[in-house]
Amino acid sequence: MTKSDTDRPDSVQGSLTRRTVMKGGAALAGAAAGSGAITGFPMVWAQKLKDITLNHTGMSYSTLAEIAQQASKDLGFKVTMTVVDHPGMTNRLVNAPKSIDIADMEIWQAKFAIPQGVTQAVDTKKIKNWEQLTPLYTKGTFNGKEVSRQGDAPFPIMYRDSRGAKSFAGKITEWATFVPGVYNADTLGIRPDLVGRPITSWADLISPDFKGKTAIQNIPTNGSMDAMMALQSAGIMKFPNMGNPSKQEIAAMVDHLIKLKKGGHFRALWNTFDESVNLMASGEVVIQSMWSPAVTAVKAQGVKCVYQPLKEGYRGWGNGLALMGHLDGLKLDAAYEYLNWYNSGWVGGFIAKQGYYSANPATAMENLTPNERGFFYEGKAATADITSPTGQKTNSTGEVRDGGSYIDRFSKVAIWNSLPPNAEYLYSKWNEFNAA
Repeated sequence: MTKSDTDRPDSVQGSLTRRTVMKGGAALAGAAAGSGAITGFPMVWAQKLKDITLNHTGMSYSTLAEIAQQASKDLGFKVTMTVVDHPGMTNRLVNAPKSIDIADMEIWQAKFAIPQGVTQAVDTKKIKNWEQLTPLYTKGTFNGKEVSRQGDAPFPIMYRDSRGAKSFAGKITEWATFVPGVYNADTLGIRPDLVGRPITSWADLISPDFKGKTAIQNIPTNGSMDAMMALQSAGIMKFPNMGNPSKQEIAAMVDHLIKLKKGGHFRALWNTFDESVNLMASGEVVIQSMWSPAVTAVKAQGVKCVYQPLKEGYRGWGNGLALMGHLDGLKLDAAYEYLNWYNSGWVGGFIAKQGYYSANPATAMENLTPNERGFFYEGKAATADITSPTGQKTNSTGEVRDGGSYIDRFSKVAIWNSLPPNAEYLYSKWNEFNAA
């Protein structure tokens, strides 16, 4: 065992738990200590915990100030948020790992971080609701069936053989790469009032019908998957494995994108959430790569916007909360408390209103009203107006969520965001697309 393993008060005799101490049980701890029921540290531990600050670093769509505020209130120590973009996250993980305590990384970003040895694996025995977490991550199945492995699906990256292992186990072990976080099934966003016809396929992203009125996300790991889905659906190219395109396939894909760009097809290559919202809300773009909360943000402005289900299926993605390697002692205790809190319900209910799913759907649904639960998870028509996390109306009474229920959506994931083996070549060619 390490020093932090042996010195850490993982449990207290009797009914007194660390969570009790943190949530106002200090007086109880003192009384118990005075009576001789326990000896030593619980009250001191709780008092010291108040001085802890944890930094949660990740992308803008999941690293939200409201989550930090609620965590700090519930846990008795301070949680702060640092927002970075995708390149910034990778840079921080590799070059400044000690500036992060909890890394809110996308699944594929673990392929950068773990070989560098900058994170420590999560002891699943210390995650109180581990068995409740979605088997999409923990077992590689959903609704009783194996999940698509095209791209970086969660399960092959989910486990390691030991706390300090620098590679993935590819099987279930007691050491997790991260605790599952938020995830979603992505598709194209459209303006139904402006597209002028039904949208049914990824091929519509590159249809001449929308020349000058379309946009693609300028994140190579994500945008390339959208491009491959569009080109294959249009019959222009065929990819045996979109998660592992050859250099020849990457070059041909980018050549097609450059031709489209030079021909004026793309109104924009967007880099940020706000850019995608503004393009769609203004009507400059009528069909584009989009994220679920961006669709919500457009709707909140009173503008019609649909997260359009497509016949080929969705592009899945997910995040996980990883423990950075420098954490030990009391700070590591606090980090485990935060990981346990994260999937205990409040976050799940909050992010559902953005259109995201929680790794613990059961606790998330407990934190939604029956109307919200029916709309976001069960595929039911809204019995009252649906609002965003900030209280703005996004859907009217009687509407059904785009794509239907949780089971409907995730049963149709075709590919996952991916960092392919030829990633360096992909980035180089994608830069050519940017510069064209």
